[in-house]
Amino acid sequence: MTPTAAHAEAAAPAPTLDYPDTARGDTVDPQFGVNVDDPYRWLEDDVRVNPKVAEWVAAQNQVTDAYLATLPGRDTFKKRMTELYNFERFGLPTKAGSRYFYTRNDGLQPQSVLYVRDGMKGEGRVLIDPNLWATDGATALAEWRPSEDGKYLLYSVQDGGTDWRIVRVKDVATGQDLSDEVRWVKFSALDWAKDGGGFYYSRFPEPEAGEAFQSLNENHSVYFHKLGTPQSADVLIHATPEMPRLNNSAVVSDDGKYLLVFGSEGTDARLGVTLYPVAANGVGKPVTLINDFANNWKYVTNQGPLFTFITNKGAPRERLVSMDIRSPGKLTELVAESEVTLVGASRVGDRIILSYLGDAKSQAEMITLDGKKVANINLSDIGSASGFGGKSSDPETFYAFSSYARPTTIYRLDTATGKSEIFAEPELTFKPDDFSVEQRFYKSRDGTEVPMFLVMKKGLDRSKGSPTLLYGYGGFNVSMTPGFSPTRLAWVDKGGVLAIANLRGGGEYGKAWHDAGRLDKKQNVFDDFIAAAEFLIAEGVAGKGQVAVEGGSNGGLLVGAVVNQRPDLFAAGLPAVGVMDMLRFDRFTAGRYWVDDYGYPSKESDFKNLLAYSPYHNIQSGVSYPAVLVTTADTDDRVVPGHSFKYTAQLQYAKAGDKPHLIRVETRAGHGSGKPTDKIIAEAADKYAFAAKWTGLNVE
Repeated sequence: MTPTAAHAEAAAPAPTLDYPDTARGDTVDPQFGVNVDDPYRWLEDDVRVNPKVAEWVAAQNQVTDAYLATLPGRDTFKKRMTELYNFERFGLPTKAGSRYFYTRNDGLQPQSVLYVRDGMKGEGRVLIDPNLWATDGATALAEWRPSEDGKYLLYSVQDGGTDWRIVRVKDVATGQDLSDEVRWVKFSALDWAKDGGGFYYSRFPEPEAGEAFQSLNENHSVYFHKLGTPQSADVLIHATPEMPRLNNSAVVSDDGKYLLVFGSEGTDARLGVTLYPVAANGVGKPVTLINDFANNWKYVTNQGPLFTFITNKGAPRERLVSMDIRSPGKLTELVAESEVTLVGASRVGDRIILSYLGDAKSQAEMITLDGKKVANINLSDIGSASGFGGKSSDPETFYAFSSYARPTTIYRLDTATGKSEIFAEPELTFKPDDFSVEQRFYKSRDGTEVPMFLVMKKGLDRSKGSPTLLYGYGGFNVSMTPGFSPTRLAWVDKGGVLAIANLRGGGEYGKAWHDAGRLDKKQNVFDDFIAAAEFLIAEGVAGKGQVAVEGGSNGGLLVGAVVNQRPDLFAAGLPAVGVMDMLRFDRFTAGRYWVDDYGYPSKESDFKNLLAYSPYHNIQSGVSYPAVLVTTADTDDRVVPGHSFKYTAQLQYAKAGDKPHLIRVETRAGHGSGKPTDKIIAEAADKYAFAAKWTGLNVE
């Protein structure tokens, strides 16, 4: 590709856009001596409830659609993304009894289909095809879990991208649903009783009419549902009315004799752990194992009263410990903290598999139940491994491995022999070896070294710089690890560079890395992202005016903040489903969980910090901004779309230069999960055609 000529065209002023008129209110909130203007408060209303908001969305989409239709790269990207998506994909198998359950997508199906086979060599048959549930493909199969013997399948339905779930049970042999149905389930683990007679789940109280997509989520409680009974007969197992903001999630122990309930108030890994003995007639008296809500605890396995956990107690990068439940809180170290971050552990047969992140790349090893190392698990190159689930009674497990240019391959591992074999490998329409993946390190504003992955076509002319898509997240202890994305690979395939920065606030280097990018340290995340763009330009990876920034959710906040702070640095911004009003995020649905990373708007010190970077409140009037395409969805009940609506309205009002500042609102889609393939491709093609226009990437 030759981006220079196209870049000259992109640098020319765009035609004047006639944005829809957006009514400005006079709402002002006095907070800690500051009068905070909020002229677009009315755009917080649910688009399904307030017809004025619906009219505003329709008018904005009309303007955006008209602009996007002028971009020559739109159809080109859509065609290439469709080609790259069109390969057979498998999900990780789960074994139950003699049956294997796994998902499969033939390439372009809106939703993946759940299959089951009897025995490893059995022929797979369709058990659930969610593509039959809705004509628009927007109703998805979400969480699913077979009973211990594989007789029943517990599964949840996600409609239109919402976080709410409807839980049902299917007879695996007949393929017929039982009468059981459970509603108002959200943020829930689903786990069977050992005998398969019922299951444990977590739910919220039923919301008031018209409030399901906006009201705060509180009073999360654990219930037991006995098969063949109505939801009204479900038994309340664990509730915390004295702490209504706790999320409570239940897990059945490996031997089926105990139920563990993990409680947490926010997104931070600070948990309480309660243990219930399981009896034939229900559960016994609870035992409190952990009640300080100070550290992370992940159940791994148990041998009678001896329980194994991952914890960051005394180990910022996590360690493996055991606890005798007869002496709660007393720990014995099995595997000490190391220089790489321990991110997962699971028991398979008489082994435990440990998963690590070393500089954001996966590593794995096998140990005995008492912590002695057996062997490393060899993984391919730079990439991400996931899975390794299993049972104490079976040495067989499965794991997936992928990288930026290599789609997921599923492996079967026998922990008794240590041998791996391919279970499912995709047949591709492209050659992964045509692309290069490398890791670079750069210095942030305060001198901190930050890693970054770069993906590009082999043989790309790097002498003049290339249009570059810079992606980041930087929050909630989430690690940006290598993974395959057909949409992003289409950008690279057309001659662009993909850069993924492992910003502070993530979990790549454990608790200290997370802590360095949250609360009053949140500015470090923005500094890391700005420094990434400056590094790309200084190193000649990208030319000046050739960097587009992208991020979703907390990453949407990231894009909004850095565009405000350095509008001169970026050619385009792509904030998706972003948290844009940092003074009111905790008033809607799941927003109140995020105080662990953001702080409390009701506390003066936090308020001042939040106001300093809130994207909605810091848009600069009269300053030339990069081109911005905001994306959100009408059924997003994680980050309510009012965040994006208000931000867009303010950006358009500010007269922030002559480049387009648009919003694209998807219908019957949520925060991201459950989105059908065709909608994923259409949205990505729009975003990357927009980025190509303003970075100068010639996609023709």
